[in-house]
Amino acid sequence: MKNHVLRPLWLAVALVGLILIARTILVPDDFGVHGKSFTFGFHRQGNIAEWQAVPVKYRGGGVCADCHSDNAAANAAGPHAIIPCENCHGPAADHPDRPEKLAIERDRQLCLRCHAELGYPNNPRSALPGIVDQDHNPGDDCVSCHNPHDPSLEKM
Repeated sequence: MKNHVLRPLWLAVALVGLILIARTILVPDDFGVHGKSFTFGFHRQGNIAEWQAVPVKYRGGGVCADCHSDNAAANAAGPHAIIPCENCHGPAADHPDRPEKLAIERDRQLCLRCHAELGYPNNPRSALPGIVDQDHNPGDDCVSCHNPHDPSLEKM
């Protein structure tokens, strides 16, 4: 063969060889140990221990209900029953051990994430009571009039 054909061919073979050597060096030995049946083989056995070492941030409503049974009962009976506590209060993380770390969110924008009137016809969120931010007590926090665990118009 001519040199103009062999040089690119040898260059391609060398590139493939370098990629295979780099893969052997860089890819951990426990990568893909479960075969093709477990997420297409892209799983590293050692990663399980690494993820177990990551501290839990979201703990679930059951942890909240242990100490805050009154709020949990009010929330369970109200329209916010399907919303986990941590959606509004933030991740509990180490809250039971360090209570000062979990700040209570009272910002108006938190409520408007779900309750802002978008003005779209056939809005999929139309079942939610929406408000126009500029018309409904502008500047006031929602919790000044509404109890978030039982959001009727009665004062908290």
